[in-house]
Amino acid sequence: MKTVDQEPDPRFTLANERTYLTWLSTSLALSAGGVAMAAVSADVFVPWMRTLLAVVLVALSALSAAMAYPRWRRVQRALRRSAPLPPPAIAPVLGYGVATVAVLALILILLSR
Repeated sequence: MKTVDQEPDPRFTLANERTYLTWLSTSLALSAGGVAMAAVSADVFVPWMRTLLAVVLVALSALSAAMAYPRWRRVQRALRRSAPLPPPAIAPVLGYGVATVAVLALILILLSR
């Protein structure tokens, strides 16, 4: 069965674009968090843990940025075909990744007191 592409309501296209830009903003925030973690004083966290947390944040940043455009394209295609929207595959990875970093940082903060 061949699907016919049709121009979606501009509000949906613009909402999809805002979501795309939000994924990029999230990527920038994660990258900034990684750089900030790398710059934390050596007496706050042990150096290897500080480096690990920084690397995880920057890796999540790269993943978020890399997945933003393919996600936008899949959603746009679904809108044009009046098909169900695809689930955001990257959301669980980012959610669990950031939660892991936050819990590890919290533990390190509590242990350094």
